[in-house]
Amino acid sequence: MNDRTALVTGANKGIGKHIARLLAAEGLTVLVGARDPERGERAVEEIGSGARALVLDVTDPDSIAQAAAQVVRLDVLVNNAGISPSLAPPAEAGIEEFRRTYETNVFGVVAVTNAFLPALRRSPHPRVVNVSSGTASLTWSTSPNPQFTPGGGAAAAYRSSKAALNALTVLYAQTLAEEGFKVNALAPGLRATDLNPRAASAGGDPAEAAEGAVRLALLPDDGPTGGFFSWDGTPVPW
Repeated sequence: MNDRTALVTGANKGIGKHIARLLAAEGLTVLVGARDPERGERAVEEIGSGARALVLDVTDPDSIAQAAAQVVRLDVLVNNAGISPSLAPPAEAGIEEFRRTYETNVFGVVAVTNAFLPALRRSPHPRVVNVSSGTASLTWSTSPNPQFTPGGGAAAAYRSSKAALNALTVLYAQTLAEEGFKVNALAPGLRATDLNPRAASAGGDPAEAAEGAVRLALLPDDGPTGGFFSWDGTPVPW
């Protein structure tokens, strides 16, 4: 009998909802994290059997604490909630844009992960997946022929926040390795979601990206940790 439980933040839409759906199809009980209770319930209805709504605002300490108090054991945490307010380069993005972006994409991940660590430690095979971005790869951004052009340093708040998330992925992986944790980051690729204004014309299927997240969520005990992987399993340079 599969008695594993997963939590996916920002799971009422986009890639997060597809991740929740696929994990439920694998037999896990999936907590669909959503700030808005009604949207969370609608997502649960769409996902079907195995899904449960969990009100969770990753930027609200009280909301995080209340959500964590409801979960005794957790086997998988997918930190999917994220925002990208604009495509502004660093010289044009206001400090409030950076603060807002980091509040969700970085501080929210730390707050949620730390709050659910007691529940994750009760799992024999704890897994954490941080949904990052290929645009956060410093190697790709600084290579002689950088990827993600044209645009250069566009979306500075988003891209730098995901680079910070990548660093946190490594640090969590290193410090939790002896406890059996597998902590990895995913580069989902450009997807047709409302996160990216180009998505409507250039984005791929978000369900395809979700498959990569689920692969990392269900890693065997001899699987990698502290890695950065594309949706198809290919390693991405930091």
